[in-house]
Amino acid sequence: MFFTQSVYEFDPAHHAIAKIPSGTLITMQTQDCFGGQVKAGQKVNELNLSHTNPAVGPIYVISAEPGDAVRADILDIIPLGPGVTCTVPACGPLCNTCEPRTIFLENREGFVDFQGLRFFTDPMVGVIGCTPIQPVPTGWVGDHGGNMDCKHIRKGASVYCPVFLEGGLFLLGDVHAVMGDGELCGTGLEVPALVTLRLTVIKQVNLRLPVLETPDKWYVIGHGKTYPEALQLTTQVMQELLMQQYGLDAADAFLYLSLQGDVEVCQSCIPCSIDMVLRCGVPKQIGKPLIGTLHENRPR
Repeated sequence: MFFTQSVYEFDPAHHAIAKIPSGTLITMQTQDCFGGQVKAGQKVNELNLSHTNPAVGPIYVISAEPGDAVRADILDIIPLGPGVTCTVPACGPLCNTCEPRTIFLENREGFVDFQGLRFFTDPMVGVIGCTPIQPVPTGWVGDHGGNMDCKHIRKGASVYCPVFLEGGLFLLGDVHAVMGDGELCGTGLEVPALVTLRLTVIKQVNLRLPVLETPDKWYVIGHGKTYPEALQLTTQVMQELLMQQYGLDAADAFLYLSLQGDVEVCQSCIPCSIDMVLRCGVPKQIGKPLIGTLHENRPR
């Protein structure tokens, strides 16, 4: 199945563009985060910033109910054409030290050349999640997910998205060909893309926040207006999962996080109106999944 229709909000009032059975393989053609508005030499403050971060969907996943999760297995991400990176007004720790600038960069056989510096691309999904009870713009992050800008949401990863409404009403968009942790100036290398994924309902896991599964780690992705607020929420939810799945008490889970947990920044382009986003990760333990059962033989 192939989908292109986009919206700018996770909104319960939006009608699903399709109803699919759990386990269905789909491909989404996403726009860049500016919806193709940026032209050569154009500054971001000249754009209609109310139309940013378009996300394809919503997709209704049959049998998804509140308390479930929709697992999105990211099977492939193919950037389409050149990408754009730019400064964003009043965004990022260095926003007052440099002039506004917009640069287009070509993605040539998996490499980008930036002012004589050459590096690999590593495509990732910025916006992903199921629709919450109250509308949230796709450019914002929340307990539902949304604009998490986590660079590990790439090919080979799975995102467990909490379900709040019947069918989940899943959305995805905002692909970056490459982005550093923090997304310091407010943009990665913003590209349109083809994203192939499988959506599967995981029953009654009652997640408070999205969970990311990579080949070697489990992450909880949380958010907050400040670093302490984001840290408190993210580590608390990871502590709860460790207690539930590993049988640890609160103190042992806290100790385990200090021994094996990693707190990493997804998005931190402060000053910014969007929350800071953190991920807290622990290594996988054989036979001890944090959600459901291990899926070692899933298609990739």
